[in-house]
Amino acid sequence: MAVIRIVANIAAKAFYGDALGMNIVMNLGWIMTFAAEGSMAPQISVASEGGSGMPVPDLSIEVDDLSDVHRRMHAGGFTIEYGPATEPWGVMRFYVRDPFGRLINVLEHR
Repeated sequence: MAVIRIVANIAAKAFYGDALGMNIVMNLGWIMTFAAEGSMAPQISVASEGGSGMPVPDLSIEVDDLSDVHRRMHAGGFTIEYGPATEPWGVMRFYVRDPFGRLINVLEHR
């Protein structure tokens, strides 16, 4: 299992797009992802909801094997709050609470 990407989901569109000049690389209406230029460019997402009626997570973590991570979360006794679910925008994901109570969106692109 490998973490592929971590996206902090915060509301600051004007800051990242306008002031920092990052480009919109995804826009689903309820979530926009901005990226800097270049390979392995940093990304940040701005969301008004979490999709599928879910709240905006504090953090999104993309992994290469969602089933393995889901098993590990269950084995570790962490609280799964949603999913796993296959979403219409092409990801499979689940929401889990970390040890500090933060809502984490763990996802795999399909």
